[in-house]
Amino acid sequence: MIAARLHAVGDLRVAAESEPGPAPAGWSALAVTSVGICGSDLHWFADGGIGENRIEQPVVPGHEFAAVAVSGPFAGRRVAVDPAIACNSCELCLTGHHNLCPAVQFAGHGDLDGALQERLLWPDHLLHPLPDDISDDAGALLEPLGVAIHATKVGHVRPECDVLVVGAGPIGVLAVAVARHCGAGRVFAVEPLEHRQATALRNGADQVWSPEQAGAGVSDATRGRGVDVVIELAGTDAAIATAVAAARPGGRIALGGIPSEDTSAFPAASARRKGLTFAMVRRMNDTYPRAIALATGAVDLDSLVTARYSLEDAAEAFSAAAERRGDKVVVAVSSS
Repeated sequence: MIAARLHAVGDLRVAAESEPGPAPAGWSALAVTSVGICGSDLHWFADGGIGENRIEQPVVPGHEFAAVAVSGPFAGRRVAVDPAIACNSCELCLTGHHNLCPAVQFAGHGDLDGALQERLLWPDHLLHPLPDDISDDAGALLEPLGVAIHATKVGHVRPECDVLVVGAGPIGVLAVAVARHCGAGRVFAVEPLEHRQATALRNGADQVWSPEQAGAGVSDATRGRGVDVVIELAGTDAAIATAVAAARPGGRIALGGIPSEDTSAFPAASARRKGLTFAMVRRMNDTYPRAIALATGAVDLDSLVTARYSLEDAAEAFSAAAERRGDKVVVAVSSS
């Protein structure tokens, strides 16, 4: 089979590899169909890791993916795949916080190969059958939609509240759409790239500003009050500063962006005076059923895909995604 394996910063090699062995009990063999390239994948590709986690051995990237089950209880069916294998036995797992499991294994991280390969094995309980009206690409994008769902939950988005999303990459755009679906009164976004500003508007944002316009824009829109919830998905100190400035006194900021370095900073005096609450967004937590429901009507995932590459051209796909030429880049591994 063919696989794309990351050996070092910028060194993604496509080559023939051995097929996986037989699936153990409780696992299925999968034929991968579509893989989305995520911002965290780009950190591994461009920075050699995320935070304290670095590339220690060559690994196959890819954690946003759909596949066809070749064996197991869903054999012959298209499935979306939850990329996080939690232990299901620690205190956090037993209390419903699988995304915080300290022993979690995650596709494309560490020594667990991800989806940029033609075949792999995965636990049955992490497979979610896809309805006919959800495409393979949309099935792969259920994972970032799940992150957006989790971010709005962590942010305590409520009906009629004002929400600002900082960073309108694919997850940010999906956070806009989910916040709108949650009944937010108004949803705003901050994004420097004009084409992504337009995407945010198409997906439910009331107004979108560049970072330079954000302060005046939020102040004018809210009559100086500030927004109730900020969902930060850019991963920079400047984005966090924008969030602090935009939040109302007593507001809440959900930090979901992944910084290139392992530290982040924010304007402490302003945040303290406002009594802001910061909450961290860690991936997602059991969101696939809701994501599938949203993708069958409320959220158009296919419209986010602006470029598709073959598995053989995976390195070019990563370069295109890193340049942020469009919205979502996907790699078509095989057709269902």
